[in-house]
Amino acid sequence: MKRIHFDHLGKGNYWIILIILSLIFIVIGIAEPIEFENEKIYKYISATGFLLQAIYFSKLFWCKNTVQWNNKGIVIRIKSFLGKLLRFDEIKATELNRKILTLTKYDGKIITLDLNEFAESDTQKLNEIMIENTIANNVYN
Repeated sequence: MKRIHFDHLGKGNYWIILIILSLIFIVIGIAEPIEFENEKIYKYISATGFLLQAIYFSKLFWCKNTVQWNNKGIVIRIKSFLGKLLRFDEIKATELNRKILTLTKYDGKIITLDLNEFAESDTQKLNEIMIENTIANNVYN
């Protein structure tokens, strides 16, 4: 059975620290607040900041089957390169039937995800994430 990598974007302070550190490096590289004998140091500092941001934004592509979500939306990248980006307030209903997850949007579109190749615990977790966040977002609307 294949596994799905779950990444809750609201959790994990180390990613926030990485982004803040990268922004600090970029600002220092651009502003050049201290004079160094070697002028290329600021280029290296700025390049390090951009590299850290590239690492952060590439994490979606590290695992083949990935689900990333926060309190507003979800990116489901299963059996595709870019995946599907969905906002929870767009989803009217979710149904898991024989490892096929069916998402019904308010505009009438139906999205089906075939999860037959994946572990039962992963399919259940994805369904629970969809139900919890869809209900939470629809209560406030």
